[in-house]
Amino acid sequence: MTDRLDPVRPGAGTQLTGHRLTLSVVVCSYTMARWPDLVAAVGSLQSQHTPADELLLVVDHCPELAVRAAGVLAGVRVVANREQAGLSGARNTGVALARGDVVAFLDDDATADPDWTERLLAGYLDPRVLGVGGLVRPRWETGRPAWFPPEFDWVVGCSYRGMPEQAARVRNFIGANMSFRRAELLAAGGFRPDLGRIGNRPLGCEETELCIRLAAGRPEVELRYEPAAGVSHRVPEGRTNWTYFRARCYAEGLSKAVVARHTGKGPALASERRYLRSTVPRGMARTVRPGGGGPRELAALALGVAATLTGYANGRFGRAGTLGRLVGPAHRAEDPEGAP
Repeated sequence: MTDRLDPVRPGAGTQLTGHRLTLSVVVCSYTMARWPDLVAAVGSLQSQHTPADELLLVVDHCPELAVRAAGVLAGVRVVANREQAGLSGARNTGVALARGDVVAFLDDDATADPDWTERLLAGYLDPRVLGVGGLVRPRWETGRPAWFPPEFDWVVGCSYRGMPEQAARVRNFIGANMSFRRAELLAAGGFRPDLGRIGNRPLGCEETELCIRLAAGRPEVELRYEPAAGVSHRVPEGRTNWTYFRARCYAEGLSKAVVARHTGKGPALASERRYLRSTVPRGMARTVRPGGGGPRELAALALGVAATLTGYANGRFGRAGTLGRLVGPAHRAEDPEGAP
């Protein structure tokens, strides 16, 4: 999935030119139902060893949440999504209003490790680095299901087995934990509003498409995955059943078909080919070893691959009208994009 790089040493966000990079952190939220999670997310940002220069909360068309947040969350700049409803529009609003050299994104149901900002900024010591993303650990609300293979933790928006264990060049980041140079985001036009969650179907891949677009035709630049920059992402009980697992895999396949139409099959599917040829077979081999997972994990691996490939085939070869509905106006997105 990646080209390996040397580990990145933590340090201040100072480029080789001596200019100290400033950091804005954007959190997007759309519902009062996540208020406790949002408070925890903001608290983790306010407890950083290296404080961000600016914290922005973008409220996605929920006036009640905006009023409450503005009255309770001290030190946070609360703004309304100025674009169409959805995570892409909310993120683009945050980028447009941010003042920092670097813009980082944290999900409203995730909490950042105390050295998160420091670890992210350290990656920008290298002027070739356009973006830095980090590890996303699942925080299972009701415990990890015994059948859930770690190779498929991307289903719940988290880092999965097979990702680099040291700093490395990657194609795309996980949406719950990523950052970019703001000037690069603006120059690229930000996130596509026609990607992301569509209605009740968990389509995604807006981060994948953006990352591919940022690096296209620029072999000298890097998007760097830094696993030392960690966050914990809450996984509610509703995402721990077979129905959600299957639906999320299917939707991922649909999403990748849409991305392939924008970027071409080569860039859109390069990591997926390596994942299917290497990560999944190793996972299957693991499950048949003593103590390695057993038949339920093996079945989940097979089901996940089958559902994802079916979704991709339907999105790729389905009727144009069907695909047009899939890539229509985006609605609110719960899950970050973390798939291979």
